[in-house]
Amino acid sequence: MIIGIDGNEANVKNRVGSNIYAFELIKWLNKIDKKNSYQIYLKEKPLDDFPKESKRWQNRIIFPKKFSTQMGLPLQLYLRTPRPDIFFTPGHYAPRFSPVPTVVSILDVSYLLFPEYFKKSDLAQLTSWSKYSIKNAKRILTISEATKKDIVKFYGVDKDKIIVTYPGLNSFSEDINKEIVFKKYHLNKKYILYVGTLQPRKNIIRLIESYRKLNTNEINLIIVGKKGWLYDEIFQKVKEYSLVNQVVFLDYVTREELGVLYKNAQCLILPSLYEGFGIPVVEAMSLSIPVVVGNISSLPEIVGDAGILVDPYKIDSIVKGLKKAINLDQNERKSIINKGLKRVKLFSWEKCAKETLKVLEEVYFQRKK
Repeated sequence: MIIGIDGNEANVKNRVGSNIYAFELIKWLNKIDKKNSYQIYLKEKPLDDFPKESKRWQNRIIFPKKFSTQMGLPLQLYLRTPRPDIFFTPGHYAPRFSPVPTVVSILDVSYLLFPEYFKKSDLAQLTSWSKYSIKNAKRILTISEATKKDIVKFYGVDKDKIIVTYPGLNSFSEDINKEIVFKKYHLNKKYILYVGTLQPRKNIIRLIESYRKLNTNEINLIIVGKKGWLYDEIFQKVKEYSLVNQVVFLDYVTREELGVLYKNAQCLILPSLYEGFGIPVVEAMSLSIPVVVGNISSLPEIVGDAGILVDPYKIDSIVKGLKKAINLDQNERKSIINKGLKRVKLFSWEKCAKETLKVLEEVYFQRKK
């Protein structure tokens, strides 16, 4: 069969979250599938790390670029030949109209649970476009059982139509050493690490308030992640609490630098109010770092017994979890790290790609019957 894929979510330089998911799926489908042909639909030329074109792997540039899923993609699918047999969107926005069956990935529904944490224009688009994508899709992929339950709850979808395919784990390069990274970012103390986009759902305000209550000058809080939206209050709180020298914002860092930051942290803290999966948690566990996570949404499912769970709505609970993580004795730290290393074996991009391909093939063969 010919499989069409919307590659735009993956075709960005500094990938996080949903970008990583889309890119890794495209990369691994190219690696494992030597039978089917692919057409990758893009608004811009593919980045250098995209799979190279071949007889069975073709890129197609969409016009018009603006609102491509509303106009450009449907036009391509209807008018250009050969037409795909099935179309896969590794994100929320499938083509508005499609002459072929569609499969879509819904990574979370935080916009329904926390609409106040989104800009009005983004919320309107997420709500409307996700709804039609889910309604029209033959199958829906998601990344945790928790998110699957939310999709069933909010959209009334038959649970058998939704398939959970856990994301995988990317390895970290050893090409850069600690001294280079620490010198670059002026790091000279022990630290607690947070990794994620700066946005309200990540609960960074409560994290900063919790760090303040730790009342320690010996351990910094390092926040790694690019600015998302509605983040001004985060910086205001740091100034208000006179924590400018203790809370360190590093914005986006390279993959190599991130590996160093994980390996040398006292712990990772992810006190999110909602996560579809939580890639930083798996990355931290893979590098032998204790993790402190919120006890809601997908996070308990992902960490199992390998993490310290806290109530993300309660400052005292977050403080207690952080204290427990940074005060683990040698045996306790070894035990929780070993549990984490065992846990991460559940997550593989190759497995995710194989399960995704299986769903695409099932939809195709059902259509052929």
